[in-house]
Amino acid sequence: MATLKRMLRHLCTPRWTLRRAFSAATLHAIEREIRASERLHGGEVRFAVEAALPLPALWQGTTARDRAIDLFASLRMWDTSERNGVLIYLLLADHAVEIVADRGVHALAGAPHWDRVCRRMQRAFGHGSYQRGAVSALRMVTRMLARHYPPVPGRPNELPDKVVVL
Repeated sequence: MATLKRMLRHLCTPRWTLRRAFSAATLHAIEREIRASERLHGGEVRFAVEAALPLPALWQGTTARDRAIDLFASLRMWDTSERNGVLIYLLLADHAVEIVADRGVHALAGAPHWDRVCRRMQRAFGHGSYQRGAVSALRMVTRMLARHYPPVPGRPNELPDKVVVL
């Protein structure tokens, strides 16, 4: 069960806070960065952001990590032909950043790499620099994917590049 403090924080985080942090221009910049990224490697990257969890999820004690894993599945990130999907998930009410990667990608990058990416984003977000933090993190993910998954000419884009706003 969620703590009362966490529940109140989520209930008091309205959806408009998401739009304040991630304006249309910021969302567009993130989508452009994902498209540019996927031209440099054979992986699939998605970016999702959520203001707060719904009350039932809070009551069940859903963590940001739990939510990111659920989204990884519901967005069919595991369904890429080379099993090379990476999801970057932000939960604003908890100030949480989670990265979920397919097993193969995770084995190549390792938890320390994902932790560095998350810390970089959190530092930028702490200064209110959401676009800079997101783009910087995407570039770190791009460099890692480009090392291990070279681009394949004619390979279709298997997943949408559009930011998932929940």
